[in-house]
Amino acid sequence: MTALGILLAMAVGVGLMLTRRLPTAFALVLLAVAIALIAGAPLTGEEESVVGTVVQEGAPRLAATMVAILLGSWLGTLLSETGIASTLVRKIVEFGGERPSLVAVGIFLVAILCGSITGSAPAAMLAGVVGIPAMIAVGVTPTVAAGTVLVGIAAGLPLELINWQFLSDAIGVPVSTVQHFQLRMFPIALLGGLAYILVEMRRKGVRHTWAVRVGAGAGAGGSGASGGGSGTRRERAARRRQRRGDAPWYALLTPLVPIVLALGLEIPIVPSLLAGVVFALVTAVSWREMTTTALRTLYRAFDVAAPPIVLFIAIGMLLAAVNLPGAVQALSPIVVAISPGHVALFVLVFALMVPLALYRGPMNIFGLGAGVAGVLVAGGIYPAPAVVGLMASYGQVLGVSDPTSTQTVWSSQYAGVRPERSMLSTLPYTWVIAVAGLCLTAYLYLL
Repeated sequence: MTALGILLAMAVGVGLMLTRRLPTAFALVLLAVAIALIAGAPLTGEEESVVGTVVQEGAPRLAATMVAILLGSWLGTLLSETGIASTLVRKIVEFGGERPSLVAVGIFLVAILCGSITGSAPAAMLAGVVGIPAMIAVGVTPTVAAGTVLVGIAAGLPLELINWQFLSDAIGVPVSTVQHFQLRMFPIALLGGLAYILVEMRRKGVRHTWAVRVGAGAGAGGSGASGGGSGTRRERAARRRQRRGDAPWYALLTPLVPIVLALGLEIPIVPSLLAGVVFALVTAVSWREMTTTALRTLYRAFDVAAPPIVLFIAIGMLLAAVNLPGAVQALSPIVVAISPGHVALFVLVFALMVPLALYRGPMNIFGLGAGVAGVLVAGGIYPAPAVVGLMASYGQVLGVSDPTSTQTVWSSQYAGVRPERSMLSTLPYTWVIAVAGLCLTAYLYLL
């Protein structure tokens, strides 16, 4: 009866999220409390209780991820305010000229860099504010333009330090374990994204619709180049670049700084992200404005980071609830019975379950999927690294094709298409990428 009650509570939670009767974070908190009570946890007490374990210990469980989200949001805000992201996009457009495929691939590469820094809508905005209109202007259809940004962000997801920290905290494995899988997942996501761009552009053709509008200040930046004698030469140059919206060439290396530090020098995630923030400030902001820019972008970063932080507080509570002894004991027999044991069945069954990652479904790692992952690990159903691979593979689908995710909604609406249309365009490719990730998982951890 306990297991049936927990499954019923999960079904109600999914229903509340799907129908949007409650925000995802609120629904997950209620679900965590319900699971704990059904599993027999006392309301209060120091050990294995709703208040002490689920709420008090669960809420800060993903604290390292929350700090990484804030720093990633800060770095993303700096990339936007200093013009680093828009400069990267403009340089790509200038290089690509009137060649739609080259422009789209260039925006795809910029989106990978943005996706490696921060996720969700902020990454889409960094690459898409200039990139989507530029692609449409050279003839890329709106649907493919939006999809190009989305598959680029997803291809950057295996390199995103925030994602490494989250999977590490949520599944309970070292960051090195997550890194081991994600670095091998990156080529799969990269090739899948390129296949989407090239195949869909050939299939849908090129259509010229409207041109990019250049702001009045874009070509007038030189009017004040010689005006004013105050400030150093470096500060005057910085002000001219800011008026033009250009960042210096060496500042364009900013997105690579955290990745190089984390991968090449094995520096922890939070210091790597902080080093990226410092690099952006030093290379793209004048000394006189550095302090005010740092504070202003940090305060803006709190607004950007608040929604995912609230969500991760709720996920932490859900993980604490499903790891209670009563919940593990009740759910483990069911999970064992329905989880495929053979390697080939593992790939086949979870490949068929890919759509359950969409629409805030039960395999969405940023929702109920975190609880499923917790049960799989706590019950010893699969090795923890295999659960990392499973959830990372599903992440490629929900990060691109889920019409309820913020990056999909923003990119689609900015391009002038419905999110469901973007889902239909990208899902065949992301499904294949996810299946390839499942095959990789089986090869690395289950054979």
